[in-house]
Amino acid sequence: MGTTFARLAVTAFAAALPFAAAAADPRSDAPEDRVVPAIAAPAPPTYDAALAAWHGVDDINGWIGAHFAYDAARAMKLSETQRGSARLAIHAPDAFYRDPSGVCVDLARFGVETLRAIDPSSKPVYLTIEFAPIEVAGNVLRRHWLAGFERDGARWYFADSKRPGHLAGPFATAAAFVDEYARYRGRTVVAFSERASYERTMRTKMARQER
Repeated sequence: MGTTFARLAVTAFAAALPFAAAAADPRSDAPEDRVVPAIAAPAPPTYDAALAAWHGVDDINGWIGAHFAYDAARAMKLSETQRGSARLAIHAPDAFYRDPSGVCVDLARFGVETLRAIDPSSKPVYLTIEFAPIEVAGNVLRRHWLAGFERDGARWYFADSKRPGHLAGPFATAAAFVDEYARYRGRTVVAFSERASYERTMRTKMARQER
């Protein structure tokens, strides 16, 4: 699957002002809004058992809302500042199921790979968003990851560390979601891409598209 890449011209605060009351803390990817199932079904004992029992994104998303825990220390280690000094592996889905703590890319990987295993027809992809950089405790943060998929011809997004258990959609395009998400996060989006893998590709090889 080819990577599509779009560059956004987002006005820093003008567009966000009408949504200021609903804006999230722009300095963290940690949860602020969590959607937990009204009646939480018992979690299967193992990841393999979950794959056998779950049927689609709603099962995955319900489990995420009930179990995901954000790892702030790991977020700093994966920041632009620190990640070059010590390479950290992104949690594999089976390991994440046993210990559902991590950061946005760990959660996105769990969402994408699990949905691919149980419902590949939904065409799961990674959505990576590049925000204008901010500095937190001396660490530069700019990228955020979510999972996306198709349903009834529209785009939907989930596995968001900021809103565990939230299912965002429908959207006509990824760009429509990103515009709304930028307002929610209160941050300027520099670029975004939907891609098949969380692993980095050379920036110069990405197809760019001006908006």
